Amino acid sequence: MARSEPKSLESLLPRVLARLAGESGKGHALAPVWEAVVGPHLARHTTPQALQGTTLVVAVTGAQWAQSLESEAASLCEQLNARLGPDTVKSLSFTFQVARR
Repeated sequence: MARSEPKSLESLLPRVLARLAGESGKGHALAPVWEAVVGPHLARHTTPQALQGTTLVVAVTGAQWAQSLESEAASLCEQLNARLGPDTVKSLSFTFQVARR
């Protein structure tokens, strides 16, 4: 039996996190992947809350963040799926949270 090349933890972790988020419905497991996709500035104002089927629910600190992310939703889903696996996230949904300090 041929052995496949070993994979790095960095390449495997996002898919493991996606599986955990999908099984538990809790999107906060995707926080490291989310931050890698949106960057630290946006991540300070947004938090993945739940993975409901293929919809990632993201809590935002204000309407301007939701509007900004909504305009980039297709690109964000594509980037998330590149890390998490095909069709893991097909859409984003936004909810409001109290701003973090």
